[in-house]
Amino acid sequence: MKKNLPLYAAGLLVTSTMQAYAQGEASLLRPNIVFILADDLGYADLACYGNEYIETPVIDQLAATGARFTRCYAGSAVSSPSRCTLMTGKHTGHSTIRDNFVQAGGIEGKKGEQTIRRMHLLESDTTIADVLRAAGYRTCLVNKWHLDGFNPEATPLNRGFDEFYGWLISTAHSNDPYYYPYYRFHGSELINIVENEGGAHAIHNTDLSTDDAIRFIRRNQNSPFFLYLAYDAPHEPYNIDDTHWYTHTPWAANTQRYASLITHMDSAIGRVLAELDSLGLRNNTLVIFASDNGAARQAPRETLRCVGDLRGMKAQMYEGGLRVPFIVNMPGRVAPHTIDNRIWFPDVMPTLAHVAGAAEYLPKELDGMNIAPLFYDGNTSMDTDSRLLYWEFPGKQRAAIRGGWKAVSVKRGTPLELYRIDEDPNETTNLAPLYPALVTEMDSLMRCAHRPSPNFPE
Repeated sequence: MKKNLPLYAAGLLVTSTMQAYAQGEASLLRPNIVFILADDLGYADLACYGNEYIETPVIDQLAATGARFTRCYAGSAVSSPSRCTLMTGKHTGHSTIRDNFVQAGGIEGKKGEQTIRRMHLLESDTTIADVLRAAGYRTCLVNKWHLDGFNPEATPLNRGFDEFYGWLISTAHSNDPYYYPYYRFHGSELINIVENEGGAHAIHNTDLSTDDAIRFIRRNQNSPFFLYLAYDAPHEPYNIDDTHWYTHTPWAANTQRYASLITHMDSAIGRVLAELDSLGLRNNTLVIFASDNGAARQAPRETLRCVGDLRGMKAQMYEGGLRVPFIVNMPGRVAPHTIDNRIWFPDVMPTLAHVAGAAEYLPKELDGMNIAPLFYDGNTSMDTDSRLLYWEFPGKQRAAIRGGWKAVSVKRGTPLELYRIDEDPNETTNLAPLYPALVTEMDSLMRCAHRPSPNFPE
């Protein structure tokens, strides 16, 4: 490993890498890609993002030796639409999945005792797995998909992934009980985790997922691979038996479990990195860590300051629901630095495609841009801030950022609020009454970004 590589040497490597891109030699690089996604992890749940309570030494080291983005925005403030945006590069104004539930279309099913409707990713949706597989990558999703709705024909194996190990919405018991499942998909086969039979808590889902990820890496160590490792942690219910990291604290049991889910995941990520090291793959593997949205209402947000001083939480279009950690690490290629450029989940698809030399397979209509120059050569002069970023929960909430301004409404039928988001990231002062013309302009831009969908009637 080259974690202690001097900055000047790292700079030389970065420069040579970018020159290779400029000469059209990206296909010669073909790094492995490991994209790790936490579930409902707050922007400030990590020490490297200011948390003073939760231990995350592995992720902190990734940030210290790589690129830490301070202004990354998720694809949505809840899971399914955020992951849809991540996979397809399209924002929720015209993506297939725009909310966890739909008013029409989709397929009807049950969530507990409640009858609901969900939409699923379509065959016509090109995913990043489709793009990378077309370029010769072996693709694998481990654990949470959340884009199948109630359609058993919309699994990861139907949407670009060669391998899948985890659970599906369309098979409700495939992650039951949560975090200590007895059932789990291995490909299209639903197997039993015999150690967890009868409600036993022998193997935690974070460990199951890490084991699956490591086995995939070992099998594919001699060819380029894309591993999408989507942990459940720290999504509620906060179910983990081992809380030894925090038993000395005065926190409530639920708070200890929440923090333990994060620290346990951090340790598991360390296992993945150690495996890459042992196989000699670390220097040719791009590792990215992020969260799908902000901390949930059930999280101990006050005790652990999960979103810091940001306003809002999961399911709200305020910063606490949308802003997430985003860390990029690749020894010798990504120099240690903090990046303040504004990025969002639609950028992931074109970025990974360019990194893998697979840009020719990208669909024509995307809402993101290639941000690799930001982390490969520190080119922070790239203009990522003047473009419009847009989010919606159709008919309920919407938000947009352009330049230094953010417009947002988090309740049906309420007027837009307006914030100088760079100067007021905590959204404390609504300036809409002072700038009515700007509110009108932002409203017009947001209406243009929205396209009708049969699943979300106007």
